[in-house]
Amino acid sequence: MQIWMNLLLAVQILSALTMIGLVLVQHGKGADMGASFGSGSSGSLFGATGSANFLSRSTAACATVFFVCTLLLALLSNQASSKAGAGTSILDRPAAAAGGVGPASAPAAVGAIPGAVPTPAASPAVPAPVPASATK
Repeated sequence: MQIWMNLLLAVQILSALTMIGLVLVQHGKGADMGASFGSGSSGSLFGATGSANFLSRSTAACATVFFVCTLLLALLSNQASSKAGAGTSILDRPAAAAGGVGPASAPAAVGAIPGAVPTPAASPAVPAPVPASATK
């Protein structure tokens, strides 16, 4: 199962990078980058309007591959977590404390602020020393 997830992840990354490149090369309203691929000449590699048509179809194909890989990765990870866990979603599981795992390591005080510095315990009341000038 791990091999399939790694393979799908590699295909997803490659399709994303290809899609980024194809979007950057496409003919925009300003005819910046698409003009270099013959967006107006009939003697180009793809024909008179073939460049825009080819690039848009290629982008759509890469987007389809990207979304299919995303859905398959989500399904495979859900199956892997249901086999390993209690059969519930990760959102349904109880939260673990930072120091340990499970409800046993949860903080004792419910209203305590996580990460706050605890206040020192109050010491027994000791009378303050009386200045010598106040006793005379």
